[in-house]
Amino acid sequence: MINILDKKFTPLISREVIESRIAQIAAEITKDYEGSCPLFIVVLNGAFLFASELVKRTALSCEITFIRLASYSKTMSTGSVREIIGLDDNITGRDIIIIEDIVDTGLTMAQLVKQIENLNPASVAIATLLHKPDALKTPIEIRYTGFDIENKFVVGYGLDYDGLGRNLDALYVLA
Repeated sequence: MINILDKKFTPLISREVIESRIAQIAAEITKDYEGSCPLFIVVLNGAFLFASELVKRTALSCEITFIRLASYSKTMSTGSVREIIGLDDNITGRDIIIIEDIVDTGLTMAQLVKQIENLNPASVAIATLLHKPDALKTPIEIRYTGFDIENKFVVGYGLDYDGLGRNLDALYVLA
């Protein structure tokens, strides 16, 4: 068990299991995008560790860029998205892979996918480390999922509680 601020968290998924699954996803992406040069769009802050491990294991010529969206306050999704840092790259005709840390309500991803599709890419796919199917409020197609988890608050491997816990090398669930 670990403590972060006023909350206690218990282990959920170990570093070894996470890294093994990321290697599998990277192999799928490498196969699916053979002959392409996809643009990875990483959603900051939470997806940075997942993106780092995923992209370095992907055996493709590729590019990477970053955007920052926010939809959480404390341990709850607010249901609204604020764009903080936008997408400056020309993505017309490009294969886009959005890298996200967690998809729960689907609201953030639905809004982001719509914005990206308006820029005329060749394709858009989502790769997420975590997915909470029971929390979905809007349908969203996720092409690459690390793990489906229960609708509980998690930290570690890039995910935080009030800015803390991102540096944990495993995933922990609120006790």
